[in-house]
Amino acid sequence: MSPSTCDICDRHPALVRVAEPLFRDFGGRHAFDGRIVTIKCHEDNSLVRDLVAEPGRGCVLVIDGGGSLRRSLLGDQLAEKASANGWEGIVVFGAVRDVETLARLNLGVKALGAIPLKTGKRGIGDRDVALRFAGVDFIPGEYLYADANGIVVAPSVLATD
Repeated sequence: MSPSTCDICDRHPALVRVAEPLFRDFGGRHAFDGRIVTIKCHEDNSLVRDLVAEPGRGCVLVIDGGGSLRRSLLGDQLAEKASANGWEGIVVFGAVRDVETLARLNLGVKALGAIPLKTGKRGIGDRDVALRFAGVDFIPGEYLYADANGIVVAPSVLATD
């Protein structure tokens, strides 16, 4: 079970960065945590498709879609693939779709909103780069903790005992 973001903040206030409360829960898991893996893309989820096909146990995919709500960066097929490959969760600074299916998966999904339009596939984007949105830096290899209270980022795994 994932540690509570409240407990993490209480025990490690000097180490954590707390994201602004912009995100909604869409996945079947509302609490998740893991090592950050990043993608920066704008209305093109080609890299997302490639990455969720890789093993993701112990990892959270953080996608910077520039906050665009015009196209969905994650839908049922990619989320099902991520779940099957062991990803703990996905945070999307942008939109998702197929929300009924996302809600049934054993995968944490947080995003700004939902829209039924899919993206183009141009192969545009960057992987494993530092991202900044919601007032927080998301650095590949650092740790993300998420639950119904919000999203917390820390430089390493934090003890909650």
